[in-house]
Amino acid sequence: MRSNQFVWKYLVLLLILVVHQSLSYAEDTQTQGKVTGSKMSEHPEWFKESFLEIADDVQEASEQDKHVMLYFETDGCPYCYKTIEEHFKQSPSREYIQHNFDVIALNVSGDREVDLNAEVSAAEKTIARQLKIVYSPTMVFLDKDNQPVLKLAGYRNGKDFKSALEYVQQKAYLKQSLTDYSNSKHRPAVYRFRSHPQIKNIRDLSSISDKPLAILFESADCLDCDTLHDGHLANSDIRKILSNFTLVRFDAHSHTAITDPQGKKTTTKLFADSLGISYRPSIVLFDRGREIIRIENLLYPYHFASVLEYVGFRHYELYPDRVWDYVDVKTARLVAAGHNVSLSEK
Repeated sequence: MRSNQFVWKYLVLLLILVVHQSLSYAEDTQTQGKVTGSKMSEHPEWFKESFLEIADDVQEASEQDKHVMLYFETDGCPYCYKTIEEHFKQSPSREYIQHNFDVIALNVSGDREVDLNAEVSAAEKTIARQLKIVYSPTMVFLDKDNQPVLKLAGYRNGKDFKSALEYVQQKAYLKQSLTDYSNSKHRPAVYRFRSHPQIKNIRDLSSISDKPLAILFESADCLDCDTLHDGHLANSDIRKILSNFTLVRFDAHSHTAITDPQGKKTTTKLFADSLGISYRPSIVLFDRGREIIRIENLLYPYHFASVLEYVGFRHYELYPDRVWDYVDVKTARLVAAGHNVSLSEK
């Protein structure tokens, strides 16, 4: 009898422990946050089905007076989705790309073997690192000799994207940079420079040593500058992060005399040209006299803030290889603490 009572007490105690652990696990699961905003888009059927022997692809494209476009993307990337849906699937860019380019999709994290040229054969992710791909999507355009002539990072608005395509299609790269090509277009003024409480009027950039430096390049023909000011630069959370920087703003077309971060006398236009600024607005982030990273494409709030944090809080010292190493750790920490993370618009 005592033996049976002991068995029952043991079973009841075991049941209580199992239920307690199940409830604790359920509570832990419920406190986990979610990552939202990832978007997937199917490639247009006219993307090239390549054997990833890029030299052969370049030869085939050249015979048709086309260029090869290596389209680097990431799974779930909202900017890749926006680029595909707006530029590759919609007129007029769709027809222009089909007629002038052979598009080969590659995954920034992929493991497929790519024969880039006679000397380089490696996995997609290795090729992406060798080509210093930072943002997704990034489009690398190759000439008839299988040499990169333009690397276009991130989502661009329709007009700026089309201008870059025309630069390659017209082979303007043989005589000028994309910056010079864009400047030669003399687009109409659509933007009036706006004030911002954190912008400092500093002309000697080499004098800034106590904080990281954020240089905002704008111009009167900038199509997205108002959007930047109305969005990110008006966001209170972004302004808190920007307090870790010295923020200056230059007109990329102006001949105002300045001193660059290395102490060289120059002008704002020459400085912008030397950095290869072909898109406005661009924000170039420096620290201790050297460029760490730049934002020259659309970024949604979470990624925009994270790139600023990467330099403003000097996380690049702990994650020197890629900004996304920091972003991945940050995201995992937030989700584990029960916070939701949106990678897209909101």
